[in-house]
Amino acid sequence: MPHQPLRPAAENPEGAQQLGPAPSTSSAGSRDTSHSRRVSIVIATHNRSALLAATLDALADQRWPHDRFEIVVADNRSTDGTRRTVESAAAQAGTPPIRYLFVGEPGKSYAVNAALAVATGEILLFTDDDVVADPLWIDRMVHALDSTGADFAAGRIVPRWEAPPPAWMSPSLYGVLAVPDNGGERRPIGLDAPDIMPIGANMGLRRAVVDRIGGLRTDLGKLDGTLRTGEDHEFYLRMLQAGFRGVYEPEAVVQHWVPRERLNRRYFRRWLHQNGRDVAKLEAAYTKSIRRLFGVPRYLWREAAINVLTAASAVLLFDGRARFAATLRVLWFAGYLRETLRARAALIAARCFRAPRRVVSPSGNR
Repeated sequence: MPHQPLRPAAENPEGAQQLGPAPSTSSAGSRDTSHSRRVSIVIATHNRSALLAATLDALADQRWPHDRFEIVVADNRSTDGTRRTVESAAAQAGTPPIRYLFVGEPGKSYAVNAALAVATGEILLFTDDDVVADPLWIDRMVHALDSTGADFAAGRIVPRWEAPPPAWMSPSLYGVLAVPDNGGERRPIGLDAPDIMPIGANMGLRRAVVDRIGGLRTDLGKLDGTLRTGEDHEFYLRMLQAGFRGVYEPEAVVQHWVPRERLNRRYFRRWLHQNGRDVAKLEAAYTKSIRRLFGVPRYLWREAAINVLTAASAVLLFDGRARFAATLRVLWFAGYLRETLRARAALIAARCFRAPRRVVSPSGNR
């Protein structure tokens, strides 16, 4: 499916309401040029008003001129008083301008795309409705883009636990919870260094990126009642394919909420199996030159074999933590393999049952 096209950005399009005071530009000329960038912060939300309040409070404390950034909240069919939360935040003295829009189509990708369509910033920063950003978050993200010339940036994400992590939890599994801590060293991101993937909890990019490749795919991404993923991954692959370069900036830090109900083994098993299926769909479209066996990249077969052996040895060593992590990686591979074989079977069936073409001769005889 093609990416979602975006409407041109507008100051106050139909359906979007600007809350709080209008931005002032009277003192912008006296500020340091590093703070001259106009920034839009995009937040998609669904029924998380209490967590969203903390997110907005942290953004109001940013050490970035409040007349040089806006917050765009795309409310994806919330029923819990989210609008009142946004209005309350906007009414606080000194709060940066907040745009609120209600998005009726279910799915996070629809909400993000609606926010992108009204955002006015030349720099677009993305975060989630359960994230608390460090006061220097905007500053560090913009500096990373400007100092490196990168087109997009990924920041550092650390967990904010509702409950202590269980004994079977290891840092290698943090990606399932959208808290992948990629360390304290700035690193480039590109086709030759693709190991760090920006995600919506802490990502920034230049407006020109979205203008060129569009927004998120609406057949991917979070949807209430599902474990569907992949919108960030697909957008990342599309940026790389378009030739854009990125940077990982460890000083752009946010804390991401980890709810108690996700700290159970069943959630991890289901999420990783589904993610394996989602990644298989994406990589089939974006990676063509890799050697494969039954449609699966050969290196993934090798990794799966290593993980099976790791799980077996962990059993012998009574290392439950290592066993569970290795077993989950095998489950991820099982999801990848399942989706790959399903797609291949569907393609073969379509070819076999394709109706033969009728050939019409010049004389009109069939």
